[in-house]
Amino acid sequence: MFETKTASLDDYTKGGIEVIDDDPKHYAFSNMYEVANASKPYESVVVAMNRQYTLEILRAEGESEWRTAPHDEFALVMGGEVTIRLVKLDNPRSHHDPGDSGSRRIDGEPSGEPMGTIKAKKGHMALLPADSAYQFQTDEPGVILIQTIKGPDSIERWADICITTV
Repeated sequence: MFETKTASLDDYTKGGIEVIDDDPKHYAFSNMYEVANASKPYESVVVAMNRQYTLEILRAEGESEWRTAPHDEFALVMGGEVTIRLVKLDNPRSHHDPGDSGSRRIDGEPSGEPMGTIKAKKGHMALLPADSAYQFQTDEPGVILIQTIKGPDSIERWADICITTV
């Protein structure tokens, strides 16, 4: 009988990889909960990349700044409960230059039509639509995995977060 175990910020085991007939330096492995534990609230730490596309871990704690991106992003709650506020921006292109990618901070309150809120628990995924603004809020620390495109606020800490030897 198999038992499915899920992790959290308070209870996780760092995994590993078993390399068969290859060099372990060809692989990178990290633990999203360990990365979140070592991060500041809402810091976007890259844990996986495929060309310009990234998976980024955020430590959800308190209220985030408002952010926007010129492309859709997806937020998967991996721990805790998160409220996501969404606003359809009046002038979304004023927040990025043509050709920009990744999310950007919006100073102050965004101007636009409120789109509503999403209440997401562990395992829930939310679409963060292009050209909208979003803000996360949580009462207890949690973890959010963001699927996005690498941007100016994407932080790469490969040497700190990856196992490079077996």
